[in-house]
Amino acid sequence: MADNNECIFCRIARKEVKVEVIEESENFLAFPDANPISEGHTLIIPKKHFANIMDLPSDLGSEIVGLIKRVAEKRIKEGAEGFNLLMNNFEAAGQVILHAHLHLIPRKKGDKIRLKTA
Repeated sequence: MADNNECIFCRIARKEVKVEVIEESENFLAFPDANPISEGHTLIIPKKHFANIMDLPSDLGSEIVGLIKRVAEKRIKEGAEGFNLLMNNFEAAGQVILHAHLHLIPRKKGDKIRLKTA
């Protein structure tokens, strides 16, 4: 699928919008969430435009898992005691930006963060 010129995540991936890069691989980029739920809340996006996980090629699975692990290890070294992975797919599930992205949300015991799950 071609990049969407108006998509904020495509613009970030093309370096048109500056963000602090936490981790990067050939096909993925990790950077801080603009509206964090917790300290260290990180977004992980594919560099190419895929609307959601259904569009993401399966052969990129090990690459994204490796990036998730590197970000999680970094957050744990910074003091997180655990983390949640969250991905909304399609508007009905709460996806606002229609470019596939994962939220890695660092957690600490007793932090009182409550994530809604269906």
